[in-house]
Amino acid sequence: MIMEPGYSLRDSFSYMLKNLNAAGVGNGFVAFLFSTLGPGLIVLNAAKQGGLTDAQSVSWLFAIYAMGGLCCMYIALRYRLPVSIAYSIPGAVILGGLLKQYSINQAVGAYLVIALVTLALTISGVIKKVVEHIPVAIMLAMVSGVFVSFGVNLFKGAIGTPSIYGVMVVVYFACMAFRRLSQIIPPILPAIAVGVILLILNGKLVPVGVPVEFATLNFVAPEFNIGAIINIGIPLFFLVVGVQNIQAVGVLMAEGYKPPINATYIVPGLASIINAILGAHNAVCAGPSTAICCGPNSGPRKELRFIASFSEGIFWFLFALCAKMAVEAVKMVPAEFAAVLAGLAMFEVFGSAFKGAFTGKFKAGAMVAFFVCITNQPIFGIGSPFWAILLGILTSLVVERQDFTFFAKVEPPVGAEAEVAAQ
Repeated sequence: MIMEPGYSLRDSFSYMLKNLNAAGVGNGFVAFLFSTLGPGLIVLNAAKQGGLTDAQSVSWLFAIYAMGGLCCMYIALRYRLPVSIAYSIPGAVILGGLLKQYSINQAVGAYLVIALVTLALTISGVIKKVVEHIPVAIMLAMVSGVFVSFGVNLFKGAIGTPSIYGVMVVVYFACMAFRRLSQIIPPILPAIAVGVILLILNGKLVPVGVPVEFATLNFVAPEFNIGAIINIGIPLFFLVVGVQNIQAVGVLMAEGYKPPINATYIVPGLASIINAILGAHNAVCAGPSTAICCGPNSGPRKELRFIASFSEGIFWFLFALCAKMAVEAVKMVPAEFAAVLAGLAMFEVFGSAFKGAFTGKFKAGAMVAFFVCITNQPIFGIGSPFWAILLGILTSLVVERQDFTFFAKVEPPVGAEAEVAAQ
């Protein structure tokens, strides 16, 4: 089979219902808030920069959240893994400038080419072989580098506005101190509740007019333009294949899961085709959202944390149906709140990734990958996580050759082993 075998969807759904818990559903809601409080506005801003109409913008937003939600639910039940499938946020930022140069039809042509090339490479087995040969330590170092900014922004917010975000951090760690309670109710939920109350009391929650308007679909015919395929397709391709999905794989490994590599590329690849038809860019496995869902806040039992990603998928799909109204409502919340929320949600996952990166082999390569990633400097339009992995591997090949199995020396057999080998 092209995709790794998994569970029956019906059996997994029944299993989920029998084991439904507040921690899983609550942390799924946290992941949903993280991915909508800021990223949704980034997409709308990119659409505005690119000169898209309101109908095209809403269709773009509907597609990425509706398809992401359906894929989250599918992969959660199929593999019982807390994997989040969404869209590339850096990709949306890049498109804000590129859509000025090309029509939406030409952009859609580039999206389709990326999706088809990704599917072809996955089906051929190339992607799985490449991913499986990346040292786990270097992959986790890249993930740690990505998450550093979330931790920094968390404490920037807490120190900058202690009366709101500092109190949220205190509430979070105070709840963590009560282990039994924190296994039932994720500590981040009381922190969010306290944060919202303090925002209201301090006049930071700005009311805005929310129009009663549901999402409408806008179908776009693809136009295949060489310039668009090169300038839009190449940066997005590397974001999808070499950055976003690998982040999610690394996060899952940090928490002790064995991710289905082919599925993490094929499911988003198929979703990307539908996204493109609706004028939206490519679906990916989302590293930060996956980190939130697979972390300890989703419950003490790892085999049940897929409930978080399934719940997130439901919230995303509902958000997609009300995309226009939801994005207007999100504007009421300060950007700092989303930053603090993300830092708290990924606090423990960062620790797992950091520990996995620097406690075994490939330490030099992992260190290079970590520092390259935190520079956040793209090269040739390709984000730093891709170069972090590439330069980390090259460093280990130069100074840590002994850590690679294909360079390991095979010691000649001695004593009884030599006699057996000679027979």
